[in-house]
Amino acid sequence: MPEPVTQFPAGPSATTEVSATVNGRKVRRRVPVHYRLIDFVREELKLTGNKEGCGAGECGTCSMFVDGKLVKSCLTPVQKIEGARIETVDDLDRDNGMTVIQRAFHKSGSSQCGYCIPGMVMAATATLRRNPHAAIDEIREGLGGNICRCTGYQKILDAVELARDVLNGSKPETVLDEDASDSFIGASTRRLDAPAKVTGAIKYAADLWMANMLHLQVLRSPHPHARIVRIDATGARVMPGVECVITSDDVPGIDNFGVFIEDQPIMARGVVRYVGEAVCAVAADTVEIARAAVRAIKVDYEVLPGVFDPELALQPGAVQLHDFAPGNVCKHTKIRKGDVEAALKDADVVVEETYQTAPIEHAYLEPEAGLAYLEPDGCVTVQSPSQNITHHRHMLAKILGRPINKVRMIMSTVGGGFGGKEDMIYQGMLALAAIRTRRPVRYVFTREESFAATAKRHPFRIRYTMGLKRDGRIVATKMVMIADGGAYAMSTPGVMNKSAILGPGPYAIPNVWVDAIGVYTNNTPAGAMRAFGAFQSEFATEAHLDLAAERLGMDPVQLRLVNLMRDGATTHTCQQLDRVLAVECLEGVIEAAGWDGGVPHRQAKGLPPRRDLGGEGTREPCALGARLAPQPVAKGELHET
Repeated sequence: MPEPVTQFPAGPSATTEVSATVNGRKVRRRVPVHYRLIDFVREELKLTGNKEGCGAGECGTCSMFVDGKLVKSCLTPVQKIEGARIETVDDLDRDNGMTVIQRAFHKSGSSQCGYCIPGMVMAATATLRRNPHAAIDEIREGLGGNICRCTGYQKILDAVELARDVLNGSKPETVLDEDASDSFIGASTRRLDAPAKVTGAIKYAADLWMANMLHLQVLRSPHPHARIVRIDATGARVMPGVECVITSDDVPGIDNFGVFIEDQPIMARGVVRYVGEAVCAVAADTVEIARAAVRAIKVDYEVLPGVFDPELALQPGAVQLHDFAPGNVCKHTKIRKGDVEAALKDADVVVEETYQTAPIEHAYLEPEAGLAYLEPDGCVTVQSPSQNITHHRHMLAKILGRPINKVRMIMSTVGGGFGGKEDMIYQGMLALAAIRTRRPVRYVFTREESFAATAKRHPFRIRYTMGLKRDGRIVATKMVMIADGGAYAMSTPGVMNKSAILGPGPYAIPNVWVDAIGVYTNNTPAGAMRAFGAFQSEFATEAHLDLAAERLGMDPVQLRLVNLMRDGATTHTCQQLDRVLAVECLEGVIEAAGWDGGVPHRQAKGLPPRRDLGGEGTREPCALGARLAPQPVAKGELHET
């Protein structure tokens, strides 16, 4: 049984002693009473192969074996493992380097960012231990508690099926060997980092550890818009174990940064502009002490009116977020080609509609994290999963008031980014704390903090007008796009440019009018995400073409073929194109899909249903609802539905 708890002077209120067998080795440790299994393994034993992605038992990255049973270690109190036998991914096959399952993941190209893979390997191991002949449905069920944000899962399922066949003897172990090839082109090439990812050996930012390391925690604004009247950190500074409390007043250099517009301080300077904005940070001996110190900081706010709708933010008299951006306009990109109004008057059909897209969280499985420290020569080094690392280095040098040769950025392994880790939102705080304390400082976001404080995909509102002739030719397009950029610019200017340039699509349109307007609001900032502005604008264009096809009574694919750019076309921005393969690409897709041409909603018009779904090489049509196997009903038994 665990020993009785003892009082701890700061941070955690009590500790407990735990004995367990971890990867074949007996260990006995005294740890904080609130520790979970994931904390015990990662923080106490420094076995970092298994990751923490959510802290809520949802993602499966922390999956381990306790007495042979697969568990979510982020939900397992440390007291529950007393006397238990623990297996982590770090030592699944200590003698041979990789298990058959790990080799199959390597062979199948199942690992991309790799953050989910240790948990996937553990879940696959549990599944095949239960049944070495598991069918694909059982494999899917076995991996059902694990999330991957990169792969689409198919390669992972392929890997588990391959491992199954090797383990049960259906296939020889040689199928796991690398395929011989004389050329990388057209061949399946293994990732060089895959062995480290499937074994959990590779280090992400939250896995980094240095002797004498401090832990950073951040106090964030509860208000979307407020003036900071006073910060009282006296109680935090006198806490045992607290090494420093920093605010924007401690920044030695120029405290403004940004990808396109340098409008953001590393911590709020005088005013907070969104819920979750950093106000001050604490570096302490433990995470628990740092969190207690954050709770002890008192901030007086004068709450200000906010603006949360980008169209309202553009109106006269709206709350102004930044003095340099009158009307809250962050970026306005225009494209004008031909005479749109005249062409619309001459069109046979004019189709108008408004489209909206939502803000989207990237939900990469690796929450933001970083480690900062001073080199012996005084160079400050920051390791973090930064997707824009050279730019971050230059910005950080300016913020810290240091020459560029005294600032070093190391890109740690990125556990999923999708554009969301392009913005430098916490590295400055880490560097400043390391300089102040002259000790290494690590900061690991919780999942909730990642949701609250980091940039999202821009939500758009798009008013679309398109004029067409009866034969389907587009004669004019007018797009007015208003995007919510949130409190700071981040990638908004680039997103506006991309949405304007790519919005009208790959179509030869003689008259084009585009307004792409990024607007400051008191919402969470918006930044880069896959497709970077094209996603929102081209979604509207393709949806609008389907609507136009319905109005014209025309096959939607044929409508696109009529309008696609061809060799020698001129783009909306007046770029002359030499060779254009758009038609060939679409024709190839038509052939591969066995496309059954015809008007949309044909059954609603009394026409025969389409014949290109559920055939050879194509999927069955989607059906709503669950598909459950019928259950036998005993004679005389009544089942209600």
